[in-house]
Amino acid sequence: MVDSPFDVELEVGEVIDAEPFLEAEKPKMTKLWIDLGDEEIQSAGQLDHHYDTTELVGRQVLCATNLGSVRIAGFKSEALTVGVPSEEGYPVLVSPDDDVPLGGTLY
Repeated sequence: MVDSPFDVELEVGEVIDAEPFLEAEKPKMTKLWIDLGDEEIQSAGQLDHHYDTTELVGRQVLCATNLGSVRIAGFKSEALTVGVPSEEGYPVLVSPDDDVPLGGTLY
């Protein structure tokens, strides 16, 4: 767990698989499997408002990787996939404009 927002480590990952998270209590949740280059992690997010799971595969995303993990309806979410709110208040993913090496950290 981090003590300050400046301690958050943001890394670039590539979504290698995604599926609807029907077991979650929140609506429109998505399960993500993300390759960080040296490891694969899982993440869950309320992404179905803006994304079809098939269009997420292959996309590079930013992940906060040192916040700890949580279990959501039995699924271990190991990172926060970073997004910003749309006009409706639902997450829009933050990602690099060009492909970059996986595992690269934000600076």
